Amino acid sequence: MFDSALLTESYVFVLAIFVGYELITKVPPTLHTPLMSGANAISGVTLIGALLVAGQPDVTTASALGMVAVILATVNVVGGFMVTDRMLEMFKSARR
Repeated sequence: MFDSALLTESYVFVLAIFVGYELITKVPPTLHTPLMSGANAISGVTLIGALLVAGQPDVTTASALGMVAVILATVNVVGGFMVTDRMLEMFKSARR
């Protein structure tokens, strides 16, 4: 009735959501900026992979999904850098 591989993948996906939520909620504010910078680097790698998929010569479903991935990864990278920059501004002295 159910595919064993699909059931296992669904279980891992739900477990990853739970573990990710628990980890994110336990991060103290002082570590947020370094973790955000690391997440931006990972999103940059995702963006490169999405560009490779979207740049295929024939237009298929994969290239369309690659284009969507390019857009979403770009928004993630830009937003991450904006948040990181804003947080770093908080640590600068007010003597300027």
